[in-house]
Amino acid sequence: MTVEEFRKLPEDSGPVYHELRHGEPVTVTRPKYKHYTIQRRIRYLLGQSAPPGGLVDIEFAFRPLPEHELRVADVAYVCAEREQAIDPDDNLRGAPDIVIEILSPSNSAAEIYDKEKLCLENGAKEFWVADPDRCQVKVSTPDGHTITYQTGQEIPLPLFDGAKVAVDAIFA
Repeated sequence: MTVEEFRKLPEDSGPVYHELRHGEPVTVTRPKYKHYTIQRRIRYLLGQSAPPGGLVDIEFAFRPLPEHELRVADVAYVCAEREQAIDPDDNLRGAPDIVIEILSPSNSAAEIYDKEKLCLENGAKEFWVADPDRCQVKVSTPDGHTITYQTGQEIPLPLFDGAKVAVDAIFA
């Protein structure tokens, strides 16, 4: 199924929504309040340091591969130049500069790995996996490096002129 065909399906409502993954509609459970609270906290923390004109938001839809993928990031950062180029009647083409996923009981390791690979191969400069149960954040980059940050540590934000965000602030 293409994105255009997917958009013709009835609008989602209720406890689930759908993403288009590899040309197939996939049911996704809407996040619970704890998940949403962490999303908002990350949006706030990144928003404080984001370069002017950049976009930091939650539940951000994007098209990592234009024809058969329409995904949603729990939290995303898009630099000003890319944000200004988004067609108002479409979604970001490619992955956001930073894609942040917050682990939920419904996530499988294969699903997260697939999204990480897809995003890092299609424009993301960083892919974060925030694990509320372990109070840690794994940050991966397209060059294959992955670092896990834990309680008491700060995550460097190279896209934000050297700012940092404390892991403890994310899970406070």
